[in-house]
Amino acid sequence: MYLYFKRFFDCIAAVCLFIVISPLFAVLAILVRTQLGSPILFKQERSGKGGRTFHIMKFRTMTNATDEEGILLPDEQRFTALGRWLRSTSLDEIPELFNIIRGDMAVIGPRPLPPLYNDYFSEYETSRFKVRGGLIPPESMYFDSFITWNQQLKYEADYANNVSLTLDVKILVSVFKTIFKRTETDYGNYVRDALNVERANSKTQIV
Repeated sequence: MYLYFKRFFDCIAAVCLFIVISPLFAVLAILVRTQLGSPILFKQERSGKGGRTFHIMKFRTMTNATDEEGILLPDEQRFTALGRWLRSTSLDEIPELFNIIRGDMAVIGPRPLPPLYNDYFSEYETSRFKVRGGLIPPESMYFDSFITWNQQLKYEADYANNVSLTLDVKILVSVFKTIFKRTETDYGNYVRDALNVERANSKTQIV
């Protein structure tokens, strides 16, 4: 029953929030267009509830700079000051409100990941597909900007198996605490190996 209420709340909350921050959305869209070029929004395939694939939307944070052979440069070389700031503040994720309204995502839930990662989850970690992916991830409760894949996936599977109003309220409260007690870390500079690369390289045992 709670999941039905959760979907209703998600839709109403996303619409209301977008109306409130629409001026900010417009300003950021102009900054991205003038400093990073077109398109303004970055779209990428992600896996949602039930493993269904959808296109997540974010503000662009990187340029299209290429090497002499026309191949895109590594992510680290295509970041700009604006892009790092957008990621550090998580403002690049504002367009995900459209995904929430469309029903692809929820306000709170596991972060939607690329379909390529699906073959690298343990059996328990696939529990994350029981619920919609979220704008605010469960690991927000733990105030750790530099979380490992193993920690993140465990927190997300735990959330999907125990989702409730009480748990969602706790996560929302933790987000506000993070805003007012933000640690002095440059999250925009944090880049970890892709899940498939990390687990292939470390030969992590999938149970």
